[in-house]
Amino acid sequence: MSHHYSGPNLAFPGGDARLDFTDLYAFPKPGDASRSILIMDFHPSVGVVPPGPTTAEPFAPAALYELRIDTNGDAVADITYQVRVSPSKDGGQTATVRRFEGALPIGKSDGGRVIAEGVPVSMGREARITEAGDHRLFVGRRSDPFFFDVLGVLKDFKFTGDDFFADKDIASVVLEVPNSALGSKELGLWARTLIPAAGGGWVQADRGAKPSQTPFLSGEENEAYRAGEPAEDGRFVALFAHSLEHTGGYAPEAAKRVAQTLLPDLIRYDPTRPASYPQNGRTLTDDVVDVFLPILTNGKVKGDGVGPHRDLLAEFPYLGPPHQSAR
Repeated sequence: MSHHYSGPNLAFPGGDARLDFTDLYAFPKPGDASRSILIMDFHPSVGVVPPGPTTAEPFAPAALYELRIDTNGDAVADITYQVRVSPSKDGGQTATVRRFEGALPIGKSDGGRVIAEGVPVSMGREARITEAGDHRLFVGRRSDPFFFDVLGVLKDFKFTGDDFFADKDIASVVLEVPNSALGSKELGLWARTLIPAAGGGWVQADRGAKPSQTPFLSGEENEAYRAGEPAEDGRFVALFAHSLEHTGGYAPEAAKRVAQTLLPDLIRYDPTRPASYPQNGRTLTDDVVDVFLPILTNGKVKGDGVGPHRDLLAEFPYLGPPHQSAR
């Protein structure tokens, strides 16, 4: 898993696949280094616990989907791109995309700058792209670009090279943004999903940035970790260290040192440099599993033998067409 199945025991957050954040990507636009591509993926098309297909509706109308951007290195969001999707009508959904600057109270969905509204949520093979001033947008179903032998890791790291995600889909938000809109320093990026709380207000259902950490390392504090903020991730160092002692046989001090390198849960991205995970951003072909498995196992497992998907596009929105399309 990357960040798929991030609820307890590989289930979905709150039992709702639409709230499950799966992957975050950030890289310079191919052919135009003055712009960046920022991709958030959610809602795996197939579950593991329990197994089987998830709901056909890509996004939860009651939820907020947010890309959080720290521009000054304090792990607190200075810019937020927020996506809210309408209830399904006549078989389709539309999205409103807003940009907020500065502190954003949790659940605030008015104000800010409306980048675009009435954005069609794409369900078919043909990507429905929206041009909105200096931004370009895509919201909808696409082929899941993540690659991993999931069943191999569940069988005690006995990999066969079978890519579980080769024929799976996700719900994706793709933004093309001018670098001038992102500040002049290295960025810290993460994504989150919010839902209304039972007694009023909002709660954070999921959050993350770095691949695979939540499913493998959050353990018994999974719910608290998903509800947390990167600026407070120091409180989870001991939790991650304990998990690493178990998965990799690390000595306690070594496990703590490694855990400290994994937190806060942000992807660092400098738009002026080429992207390559984990040094800078993340491209759609970066083999993040082969980065994480040696950390998880203390070098005992080097990789899973699976490589990038071949259905990626050379142009926006870069993700391949969905395998199960509505039309």
